[in-house]
Amino acid sequence: MSQEPAHAYIRHGQTPFFRLEKKIHDRAYAGVDAVMLGVPWDGGTTFEPGARLAPWAVRQASAHLQTYHPWHHVDVFRSVTAADGGNVAVPPFHPALARQAIEEEVSAIVEAGAVPFLVGGDHSIAYPAMRAVAKKHGPLAVVHVDAHLDTSGPEVWGDPYHHGTPLRHAITENLVARGALHQVGIRATWGHPEEGSVAASHDARLWDMDAVEDLGILEIGMRIRESIGDRPTYITFDVDGIDPAYAPGTGTPVPGGLTAREAIRLIRELSGIHLVGMDVVEVCPAKDVGDITSTLAAHLLYEGVSLMAEERTRTR
Repeated sequence: MSQEPAHAYIRHGQTPFFRLEKKIHDRAYAGVDAVMLGVPWDGGTTFEPGARLAPWAVRQASAHLQTYHPWHHVDVFRSVTAADGGNVAVPPFHPALARQAIEEEVSAIVEAGAVPFLVGGDHSIAYPAMRAVAKKHGPLAVVHVDAHLDTSGPEVWGDPYHHGTPLRHAITENLVARGALHQVGIRATWGHPEEGSVAASHDARLWDMDAVEDLGILEIGMRIRESIGDRPTYITFDVDGIDPAYAPGTGTPVPGGLTAREAIRLIRELSGIHLVGMDVVEVCPAKDVGDITSTLAAHLLYEGVSLMAEERTRTR
């Protein structure tokens, strides 16, 4: 199930992720290794909405990527059978039903033996996705790239499920194994003094931007990889973890983040992990400039699938 030729893609006029075959009817995920899934939900945003439109924008950007990865030396979409699963049909006005729909769709993917790759949507989608993945694989190692801790609660906004809360829920529900949460790129202000204690009490490792500057992204990636070992791993990547100079298309930009190059290299340095799920969230096309954020998001997604391809090639 490799990429379509460019001429065939142009002929039918559709825009699946990476020009992949579409699997949007009856959850036809059997025999597929990786499923790209759009999640057009931004009902959890606390500042500027618009991330619900990201799946379409990232699909368009992803159509330009080729299949061979020169760094991993692997033909990604010939090593991994991948498909576009369409979008989760989330009701835009009902958060609880949206979470349920996301969890059910991701559960269908993992029960079929495939790895879900989600494009949000705001970061609140990571919580039901991790619930579904952990139900299959048990407590996860989580690599969380973000400007924010995402361990907030209802104190500020009166809602326990907004986009600043998914890691709090993942920790309190034991979806994340103790000591196996790695938070990279953190630099935003906190809503209250105790916000940092949630992850710390779970022995999470904080790699804030001071650590990135002091150690370098290669060293941090190596340490994360060694710490994770062979534990099932979920990557949740908020594009506001990247400096807005490189990713302006997001609803909650914070200065002083990762460069685009550091973001890509971080994922590459995780080569060898056992990836069981990934999301790329908080792309806001209306705030983007020249589609550079959508294009970067497509590359991050590709790097994640490449980890799967590299793992499968190495273990054959």
